[in-house]
Amino acid sequence: MGLTRQYLRYEPAALFGLVASARAGVAFVALRGERGRYVAVPACEHVFVWDTRKGEKVLILKGLKQEVSCLCPSPDGLHLAVGYEDGAIRVFNLLSGESTITFNGHRAAVTALQYDHLGGRLVSGSKDTEVIVWDVINESGLYRLRGHKDVITQVLFLKEKNLLVTCAKDTLVKWWDLDTQHCFKTLVGHRAEVWGMALLSKEKRLLTGSADSELRVWDLTYIQEVKDPDEPESKKSKGSSSPGAEENTEEDETLELDEHPEERIVKCSKVGSIMREGRDRVVTLGTDRMGKFLACHGTDAILEVFSVLSEEEIQKKLEKKMKKARKKAKQNSEEEPEMSVELSLQEEIQRVTNVKASSKIKSFDLILSPKGELKMVLLLQNNVIELYNLDVSAQVPQAVRVSRITIGGHRSDVRTLAFSSDNIAILSAAAESVKIWNRSTLQCIRTMECEYALCSLFVPGDRQVIIGTKTGKLQLYDLASGSLIETLDAHDGAVWSIALSPDQHGFVTGGADKCVKFWEFELVKDESSVQKRLSMKHMRILQLDEDVLCVRYSPNQKLLAVSLLDCTVKVFYVDTLKFFLSLYGHKLPVLCMDICYDGTLIATGSADRNVKIWGLDFGDCHRSLFAHDDSVMYLQFVPKSHLFFTAGKDSKIKQWDADKFEHVQTLEGHHQEVWCLALSPNGDYVVSASHDKSLRLWERTREPLILEEEREMQREAEYEESVAKEEQPVVAGERQGETGLAGKKTIETIKAAERIMEAIELYREEMAKLKEHNAICKAAGKEVPFPVNPILRAYGNITPSAYVLEVFKKVKSSELEESLLVLPFSYVPDLLRLFNEYIQLGSDIELLCRALLFLLKIHFGQITSNQMLVTVIENLKKTTISRVSEARDVLGFNMAGLQFLKREIEAKDEVTFFADATERFEEKKRKRKKKEKMVLAVL
Repeated sequence: MGLTRQYLRYEPAALFGLVASARAGVAFVALRGERGRYVAVPACEHVFVWDTRKGEKVLILKGLKQEVSCLCPSPDGLHLAVGYEDGAIRVFNLLSGESTITFNGHRAAVTALQYDHLGGRLVSGSKDTEVIVWDVINESGLYRLRGHKDVITQVLFLKEKNLLVTCAKDTLVKWWDLDTQHCFKTLVGHRAEVWGMALLSKEKRLLTGSADSELRVWDLTYIQEVKDPDEPESKKSKGSSSPGAEENTEEDETLELDEHPEERIVKCSKVGSIMREGRDRVVTLGTDRMGKFLACHGTDAILEVFSVLSEEEIQKKLEKKMKKARKKAKQNSEEEPEMSVELSLQEEIQRVTNVKASSKIKSFDLILSPKGELKMVLLLQNNVIELYNLDVSAQVPQAVRVSRITIGGHRSDVRTLAFSSDNIAILSAAAESVKIWNRSTLQCIRTMECEYALCSLFVPGDRQVIIGTKTGKLQLYDLASGSLIETLDAHDGAVWSIALSPDQHGFVTGGADKCVKFWEFELVKDESSVQKRLSMKHMRILQLDEDVLCVRYSPNQKLLAVSLLDCTVKVFYVDTLKFFLSLYGHKLPVLCMDICYDGTLIATGSADRNVKIWGLDFGDCHRSLFAHDDSVMYLQFVPKSHLFFTAGKDSKIKQWDADKFEHVQTLEGHHQEVWCLALSPNGDYVVSASHDKSLRLWERTREPLILEEEREMQREAEYEESVAKEEQPVVAGERQGETGLAGKKTIETIKAAERIMEAIELYREEMAKLKEHNAICKAAGKEVPFPVNPILRAYGNITPSAYVLEVFKKVKSSELEESLLVLPFSYVPDLLRLFNEYIQLGSDIELLCRALLFLLKIHFGQITSNQMLVTVIENLKKTTISRVSEARDVLGFNMAGLQFLKREIEAKDEVTFFADATERFEEKKRKRKKKEKMVLAVL
């Protein structure tokens, strides 16, 4: 058997060039005891925390593979909940940067997240139209709420009541009673999608934003007592509107879908609308934590800021208005008539100012600083974060931009990359700038303005770079000074490709004007200085019949390959420019190609998603490979080998072997189209650029890559993915209504169930062995040593039943219910007997009761009909009730003790506070007397 070819694995080394992804929102986070300074932003699969004052990245919350789709900081500021594209939610600790909790429940991207005011519960909405409430403290799902028919856009907890409000793209706003877990009210007053909402005026008002320029305002009246059903409707609706309410009887009639039961909890009536200046849909709508300021923006670059008057301010305004009205009435007539005044909605919710950002806004967050300044952070579409301050107390409030984080990336997609000859510097160029990065530190060391760049190269010596642009220009930059030295009009159309000649004396360019041009480097006298400077001199031209898309030299500089718009690749002799070969076979134009180091092979990548490998001696096609699920955008050989990399619009980078025609490795990381890549001259590094605005560096490790193992891992990953997509297990007796279990079946829950099954199997085997051993001892009349299971020995010679408990405790709290749901019933009787044993011992009462009640719920029919389990259930009933009441007593005692200690500490603090105040007062008195004596002495 021949030796298998050994390859080396490329691993992701870094993600850079990204300030923030525009996919999810931006949020202020409390870090190092400061609020309003640090902001958390999504960055592909990670979350970056930026210091807005210094413009530095202070923390990276590392994700796995899926892109971040939603962020929400906890009320205590210590945690950040992050929703992902695959429906997972991870809660990160901001002090350690570690992920502490993972929730799996949604089947699609998480679109909305919200904590309750204590931070104990988290609610999430998703593209799968479902809402799930999670218990953060117990790390488990509580329940799933179904009812919406489209993507959930916003979810809000009410502080005072145990209620939840959700809105979605199905035009509905739903109210949920979390005590009974059902939707008790649906608002249908919108004609289009509801994109956002906010609760104002101590949760007495609801404001919703839709696809038009109206912000609809609803008055909320919470009804405490259950009203008499025979009471007339006119009496019921009295007093439901606020001072600024307008009569809206016609609208009210169409608001509710069903008019009776929901009136017992909350009544909603539309009071009017606030008009936005933007004509398009609301993208984000939100308030600061105190609810004093409201802001919203559309698909443009303007953030509209409103202030919401408090009850005291409304009262003051009303009194002022009343005073004016009385004065006016007095002037008109002698006697003072009885009168009433009301504030309009526009007076209660006042426009403060408009903030104009430098580009389209994708999301924002507000925070009111202790000084009374409103801080606004804006996440823009073009990879920028901007921070504005608004002095609210000013006569005419104007937003001032205090910081802008831009240095870490390009404003638009990077279209070309290049490595310097020493493998240290990386060039990236986009529509507005060229950046030079240090590969080891990933810091941007030069930024130079340019036109729309399409191709680039480092000039030999790495002191200058050349950029080919969309307008047909060649731009030469000096890296030491960071300045543009020279601009040449090279082509009449876009310069699509540039290639350095192997002798390093010149280069060749191909453009949309159907020309290939040959250039040489030369030194010319600079008018401004004595020294000569580098320039480019046009030498020859090769005219063709079609637009040139790509040009490449053979390593011996004898041949030049030119890819044309007619789907062919033409090969010419460099010296005479005579035609040598035509490579045809692609169905769509060849967008990229490369020739290997020994000049024997040429690989071409096309928009038809195929890569073809050709021999350069006769132009015969060795193999055609289906490479990507979309156009192949870039192709490059690894130096000194026949391995090559391809980048595709399917967001993947793949490595291939051109000798064996095998797919070696897929580099997954980018979330959108990969436009280009570059390999370092030593082949150790690959850098790639994508439409997701990120640049990624991949490093060649010393770890060998075996193809069979890779295929096996790929099959396992596919199996795990298929398991997650399977139908969810059905709970016996559960109606598929508007509530359901929070979790979902994943490969982790299946593995957890398997571990429980294995532990129970081991317990059964050990108990059978013990029985047998006891029988042998009895027959022999002496003690025979009992062989200990190696697994139990590894756990410290514990009993089989204790081992089952250990395994059970290791199941993640968020996966417990789903693991028990896939557990076959044959294991349940043993588990119930063991639970009885554990509860009697009084260990882990809470966990065991939760599992016990869930098992009873899902297997109720089988357990009650099984005569063998009657005594077990009876025993469980007794032990559970006694142990739970004991645990409750302990908790109650501890709570009372803690509250007593709290009161003691507070009382001590008050005493010391007053003692300090007295001391300070005495000190001041002494100083004053001393001063007076000195004055008298002078006099």
